[in-house]
Amino acid sequence: MKSRQIFAVGLLLAVIWSTSCDSVDDDRIPPAPVRIDFAGQGEWDVYGVGGALQWREFIKPQLIPSGFPYSDASQTGFAGVVLVGDFVGDPQAYDLSCPVEVKRDVRISIDPDQAVARCAVCGSTYDVFRQGAPLSGKAAEKGYAMRKYRVGIKTDGSRWIGN
Repeated sequence: MKSRQIFAVGLLLAVIWSTSCDSVDDDRIPPAPVRIDFAGQGEWDVYGVGGALQWREFIKPQLIPSGFPYSDASQTGFAGVVLVGDFVGDPQAYDLSCPVEVKRDVRISIDPDQAVARCAVCGSTYDVFRQGAPLSGKAAEKGYAMRKYRVGIKTDGSRWIGN
């Protein structure tokens, strides 16, 4: 049954991608600094993502996740950062703010049953595990995608999220 659901979601996404507009607007969220550093593999294992369809939220003013060693230089974007493991397990990062609402306190949340990000205010959904593209609601109508951030590996093997 689970494989049928995954196939159906994949098929739906393929149809949406093949019939959608040529471009999406992923710059609706105001630019804000992002700097999240992981001090080595051990810290990544605790606070990062280890595989496909996993996620973790980073909101420095609320000290989320609990226990994460934020530094004075740490920044978590406009409304916070969501780090996800995409469908093949590669880490991707996005701003938590809904691109339709564009408010620091209106954040998307992950719906694990549907494998999408959803805004509780406008109802829009986003393909957070594949580039943050809009799937439904006003975001899909207007072509508003999630703001993407970079995830990288330093020469010493430690990881970072930034813009």
